[in-house]
Amino acid sequence: MRFQNIRGSIVAMITPFNEDGSVNFDALTVMLERQIAGGTAAILTLGTTGEYPTMTHEEDAAVVEHTIKTVAGRVPVIVGSGSNSTATQIEMSRRYEAMGADALLIIAPYYNKANTEGMYQHFKTTADAVSIPCILYNVPGRTGCSIPVEVVERLASHPNICGIKEASGNLSYAMKLAHLCGPDFQMWSGNDDIIVPMLSIGASGVISVFANPFPAECAALCNAWFEGRTEDARRDQIRWLEVINNLFIEVNPIPVKAALNMMGLKAGPLRLPLCDMTPAHTEILRRSLEAQGVTLV
Repeated sequence: MRFQNIRGSIVAMITPFNEDGSVNFDALTVMLERQIAGGTAAILTLGTTGEYPTMTHEEDAAVVEHTIKTVAGRVPVIVGSGSNSTATQIEMSRRYEAMGADALLIIAPYYNKANTEGMYQHFKTTADAVSIPCILYNVPGRTGCSIPVEVVERLASHPNICGIKEASGNLSYAMKLAHLCGPDFQMWSGNDDIIVPMLSIGASGVISVFANPFPAECAALCNAWFEGRTEDARRDQIRWLEVINNLFIEVNPIPVKAALNMMGLKAGPLRLPLCDMTPAHTEILRRSLEAQGVTLV
């Protein structure tokens, strides 16, 4: 499927695990079908929420293969191929393109960071190496560095770079990129708590953690905005804000996997260094879900 001008809710999928730590492909199938039925516009696999840093390359490939096969072209599949090694990022990007990915999510180089030119070349050489669209990923809370505005502006004209997942939570930064938004370069919110503010400055939707447990609700919020029902979108953002905040009460994806398990959706355990939420935080999350009428097990 061609990835072009995708608007709405894009889910940043978790990776469900069995109790022995292996990937639970049956649960993954259920979750993917639930996303499509809920109106999700595209599927992102192997993002931060998918715990890819603790998975082997073989597991990564198996999850990508299963996701592409299950989705079967009904919505685009984006694969996170990012690395702080540009050579590794290129290698993985080519691999996932060959497997049938519709687009790639490529990340700012974490830990080693980079100067401005190095940051530009990290993304440019990756985009040069593939023929499918690439989405820049700005998440300084994870990487320790932000993609400079001037670098994004330079990259926006690259034929294989179609947009940015902006997950800094910094609306001032996002507004400096808003002039780039259009048919050839899109911006998606990477923060569920500011979907509507990001839409108001030209974002095309959200790449969402919240959509894992609530695909239809996240899609409805975005669709309301694009259909001109901005008051409905504002109302939904405020209605779900407490749940959204509690999905980040501890580091992602700890709370969202807990929420899915509470809902009987078999997200399974986490992989170290991530571990279960504290009992106090678990109870806060449970109460906020119950307050929205969510049926829990």
